[in-house]
Amino acid sequence: MKYHFIAIGGSAMHNLALALHDAGHQITGSDDALYEPAKSRLEHSNLAPNTLGFDANNIPDDCDAVILGMHAKPHNVELLAAQERGLRIYSYPEFIYEQSKQKTRVVIAGSHGKTTITSMILHVMRYHDKEIDYLVGAQLDGFDRMVRLSEDADFILIEGDEYLSSPIDRRPKFLWYQPNIALLSGISWDHINVFQTEEIYVDQFRQFLESIVPGGSLTYYSNDPKVKDLAEGLTIPARKFSYAIAEHEIKGAQTHLLTEEGPLAVSIFGSHNMANIEGARWICQQLGVDTADFYEAIASFKGAAKRLEPITSNKALVFKDFAHAPSKVRATCDAVKAQFAQLKLYAFLELHTYSSLTPEFITNYHGALNGAETAVVLYDPEAIALKGMQPLSEPFLKEAFGRDDLKVVTTREALIQEIDRVNDKESVILMMSSGNFARFDFGYFKGI
Repeated sequence: MKYHFIAIGGSAMHNLALALHDAGHQITGSDDALYEPAKSRLEHSNLAPNTLGFDANNIPDDCDAVILGMHAKPHNVELLAAQERGLRIYSYPEFIYEQSKQKTRVVIAGSHGKTTITSMILHVMRYHDKEIDYLVGAQLDGFDRMVRLSEDADFILIEGDEYLSSPIDRRPKFLWYQPNIALLSGISWDHINVFQTEEIYVDQFRQFLESIVPGGSLTYYSNDPKVKDLAEGLTIPARKFSYAIAEHEIKGAQTHLLTEEGPLAVSIFGSHNMANIEGARWICQQLGVDTADFYEAIASFKGAAKRLEPITSNKALVFKDFAHAPSKVRATCDAVKAQFAQLKLYAFLELHTYSSLTPEFITNYHGALNGAETAVVLYDPEAIALKGMQPLSEPFLKEAFGRDDLKVVTTREALIQEIDRVNDKESVILMMSSGNFARFDFGYFKGI
């Protein structure tokens, strides 16, 4: 088949393009910007656009179908041309579903934890040489591609995102997948530019649960009241398995799972990750991996990229995390503080998403950084102006976060000044953002 990708540079889009290329299909694509690692990966496989930008002529005359990325706009010239030509146009979740109709679909959903749980399951399956197809949003050590579509695998593991499918398909991605096996890890209001109220947001997850194939299963985190309410109220015929935080203990700076065979040291930490482990264990059991084999494999799991990822530093312990929503920030701060209770915690948070820059939403961060002795918030005033949003004042942010000692910076230079204030090795630095900290180079930590 000959597929053309509009906005090929997206995280899932470029991985899907590479997977289809590896399977022998002919791939073309376009985008108006390419960033790493997509840029290098596409170039390596000769799939990077020759020139940046969108042009109707980019679509080959003999194209079989178009796969449309969320980065494109509804009036994109290539999209309009494809529609005029009557070409089949897929969003990538629709395409994944079409390719997996005959497989057992395992979908991991939730406002937080879904990437880590998906990565844990994939790690365990690979450790035990069990074939499985997959779609994962984050990079995992040892995997060149984060999308795999094969002819022979019976299962496909999908990270189920609640964000929109494409510019012309306003349904959440996870409503496409119709899971045979589903997991719901937690619900915390996000993406307020799309889901204007918490009720609307929660309702997307209700629809997701109702999309489970009759006779399928739902594994859910029972410590989350919203998740528990939805799961217990689900009326379709499905088996239900609840999970909570795995029993564990922290000795020094090492977390151990408390298993029937005794304590098991693991590389990841935090109560939220102990819950993620339990969720992954329940799913792996349904995929034919028993508890003993699961624990053997999970001991070597190092984590997904940007999820409490350790950064080399000559000064203090440094971790980078994707946390940006209030519940994620709170959980990540608490995890680091519990793991390194003897160290002083410096927490750096970038307000980057539309939600996190909206004054009405920022109040949800109240207390989220209380686990840190020092808390610094970075935002870009130009980004706020370009989005036509209200300016953020330092007094407002201090009140919203509930910290009179909150430090607010608006430039990379000011951020570096605050990092430089960490002047002892009895400290841990936590960098939290879904952005890039005003293009801050994390290699800076190697020199300090």
